[in-house]
Amino acid sequence: MSLRFVILFLLLGWLLPAGAQPLHRYSFHRGLMGTQFNVTVYAPDSLTASRANGAVSARMDSLNQIMSDYLDGSEINRLSASSGSGQWVRVSPELFDVLQKSVTIARLSNGRFDPTIGPLSLLWRRAVRRKAFPSGKERRRARRSVGYRFIELDSVTRSVRLRRAGMRLDMGGIGQGLAIDEALAVLQGFGIRSALIDLGGDVLAGDAPPDRPDGWRVAVSSGKAGDTDTLTVYLKNAAITTSGDTYRYLEYNGRRYSHVMNPRSGLGLRHFVRATVLAPDGYHADALTKVFSVAGWRKSRRLISRFPGTKLYILENKNGRLRRWQSAEFRM
Repeated sequence: MSLRFVILFLLLGWLLPAGAQPLHRYSFHRGLMGTQFNVTVYAPDSLTASRANGAVSARMDSLNQIMSDYLDGSEINRLSASSGSGQWVRVSPELFDVLQKSVTIARLSNGRFDPTIGPLSLLWRRAVRRKAFPSGKERRRARRSVGYRFIELDSVTRSVRLRRAGMRLDMGGIGQGLAIDEALAVLQGFGIRSALIDLGGDVLAGDAPPDRPDGWRVAVSSGKAGDTDTLTVYLKNAAITTSGDTYRYLEYNGRRYSHVMNPRSGLGLRHFVRATVLAPDGYHADALTKVFSVAGWRKSRRLISRFPGTKLYILENKNGRLRRWQSAEFRM
């Protein structure tokens, strides 16, 4: 045995724990929830990686059937149909969990995030599709059915009651974040610890890659042509999400309205704001991008203390004045 081989053998033995197998990188892609779903894992072999990805895919389809308000017959739409009836509806553990989390964030954010925004979301989707602004009468009618305080949750029976007639639940502001949390949990059940999951820009990382102990390199930009304002972070055991109006917005009478909606006004935001949130899990990162976008850069600096472990980078252009603020942990 040559000296070079002995040194290499000893080095590998020192790097790998006893009984550990070398890990290889595998990537999987599919469409999900109207966007692209990407999963990258480090696994000992392709069979383990494929089985884990198959289980993740099945879990994602199940969650979509529960949470999507786009699907006729989904569990969340059946629950919304009971609004105003006075009826308590027993729901699945998954739906009860996301509603509990949604109501908690709604309360802590003083309603800047609201899972009952469905009636307004429907108006706004139609407006964007038809390029026709909803009338004041339509917005007022929809707003009467919006309010997270009209949701009652019974954790003993795992039941929900929607007190106001015409209520419609919308998990669009938190559902993708919760889905990537569930995806990572499935992978961990297969013994896969090092993974990166990306669902339409909602990104969650597990352990760092074997060859990158500092973490997964994630770059975030505004998406505008020629924009060099790029944020680079090294992510491990954390999530990051960016929300902005670069691609989805409505222009009406010379004004631009973001797809990010203020539940209080019932309108999309009227100025450019982009919030990037780093959080311990996907559902916080997803929902809080909406919270901080609605709050704006000034109020967000105080509001962030209500969400421990959360970091924020926010860029806002309002009345021609560009402002930005970032937590100390974010480095440009």
